Amino acid sequence: MADIATDVLIIGTGPAGSATAALLSTQGVENMAINRYRWLANTPRAHITNQRTMEVLRDLGREVEAEAYMHATEQDLMGENVFCESLAGEEIGRMKSWGKSPLKRAEHYLASPSRMNDLPQTFMEPILFATACRRGTQGRMSTEYVSHEQDADGVTTTCLDRLSGRNFTVRSKYLVGADGGNSEVAEHSGLPFEGRMGVGGSMNILFRADLSKYVAHRPSVLYWVMQPGADVGGIGMGLVRMIRPWYEWLIVWGYDINEPAPVVDEEFATGVARQLVGDPKLDIEFISANVWTVNNMYATRMREGRVFIMGDAAHRHPPSNGLGSNTSIQDGFNLAWKLAAVLKGQAGDRLLDSYSDERAPVAKQIVTRANQSIAEFGPIFEALGMTGGGDHAKIQASMEARTGKGAEAEAQREAIRKAIAFKEYEFDAHGVEMNHRYDSGAVVKDGQPDPGFERDSELHYHPTTWPGARLPHAWVFDHDSGSQMSTLDLCGGGRFTVLTGIGGEAWAEAAASVGGELGIDIRVHVIGPRRAVVDHTGDWARASEIRDTGCLLVRPDHHVAWRAVDLADDPAGELRRVLRKVLAC
Repeated sequence: MADIATDVLIIGTGPAGSATAALLSTQGVENMAINRYRWLANTPRAHITNQRTMEVLRDLGREVEAEAYMHATEQDLMGENVFCESLAGEEIGRMKSWGKSPLKRAEHYLASPSRMNDLPQTFMEPILFATACRRGTQGRMSTEYVSHEQDADGVTTTCLDRLSGRNFTVRSKYLVGADGGNSEVAEHSGLPFEGRMGVGGSMNILFRADLSKYVAHRPSVLYWVMQPGADVGGIGMGLVRMIRPWYEWLIVWGYDINEPAPVVDEEFATGVARQLVGDPKLDIEFISANVWTVNNMYATRMREGRVFIMGDAAHRHPPSNGLGSNTSIQDGFNLAWKLAAVLKGQAGDRLLDSYSDERAPVAKQIVTRANQSIAEFGPIFEALGMTGGGDHAKIQASMEARTGKGAEAEAQREAIRKAIAFKEYEFDAHGVEMNHRYDSGAVVKDGQPDPGFERDSELHYHPTTWPGARLPHAWVFDHDSGSQMSTLDLCGGGRFTVLTGIGGEAWAEAAASVGGELGIDIRVHVIGPRRAVVDHTGDWARASEIRDTGCLLVRPDHHVAWRAVDLADDPAGELRRVLRKVLAC
């Protein structure tokens, strides 16, 4: 007999594990989350927090969302990516990133009630983990996963208590591996992967120094420093990343993966910091350093029986595009409601297949995009003439040539501008963050054609209620609360939601009767004049893509499960058919 029993055991308390635990506890599912270390993240690692992730925190509660904003660096200070020879030296160029340009800012405002921000992992993890534990998660530190065995009824996991040195077992109905890029849960489960690990080497140097005189007038999260001969291959690009404005910083510095990893001590770190800042007398407070590898690997399947993987365990990639913790938290948002539905007897086991069907393509997409973004620095190097191997004098001369007169120098300046602007695919890819459209058994399309994308799907978000897409955001007025609400606020919270209009009241009656049959509580909103929810601006009417008598069935994770453009002849029969298919019951 196992020493401990729970419904869901989560290995890892990073963004993926802690978010999943918080969501499960909020939905009344018993769970335990273990962490092999004595506490949470001790370095800022992931930091870019996109709108979709903030919507997940908003779903956990306005107080959770508010706490995140309180600790975050707000969007305006994320600013404009700067390319320079050093922070104290000459600036080469910059680009408006993370929704900073007026046109992109408008797209952000129209897309979501939530705001992008910079929230280092050292702040995000405690918010999520504390939310989980306050709501019922049994959190256990200094506890290491050893192995697991699953059978028809559950999973028995062996863990090591690192304080006592003793093993103990946990019996759970499901096991979630959120144990990072070297996931033992994934390995022991035999889940299939594509790609490879260790395609590049990098080091992080965390330090404190007042750099306000170099950066406060041009606020940004990322300062890219181009210094010929400063790194392997003679290219020399280092990153100075803002952690806290403008006194805490992280330097990312490459090393040759084919050579032994360097020893990064305080002397070495100080030298690198002074070099990239461009101040040979810079007074720094060295905090820590570590080395890591650039990976290009993703799981093609994220479920094996009663075992699931998520976060870095499933998608292993460089930090390009800032997708890591965002995708990890969104993995949890997808899986948690499905586990809750199955554990509560509201859904069949096949619903859990949809987790892998929906999230494995996302894993492939973001790993591919993140590694492609690294390659897209090439045009900048070429435009600056930084591809000249080890001839540092030649590279420096080429960089200086951009300041000259004549057609050749003018062409070089134009090439530099275009190359930097092209980096919007890494630093302003709103569509990559927001355009996920699921295709699985948990979505009923009924032959409705894919609406496609009018503009670049990586750069721009395209709202649609086509089944599988995230519900579009529009502001409506809620008479019950006496306040403005997002259409996303009308949904979520672990429940299915039916949205309809005047003349569609039969959908509300159908939801009550079918929900009673299936044992699920379906929230219903009839939106229109003199109703509890009013669309004063008409924004929702334009975004809904259905008539007033139509119906949208929205899943707990804000994605549209099904829609009917008009009132059906048998609303209850249609809703019953769709929900049974979605829930596999």
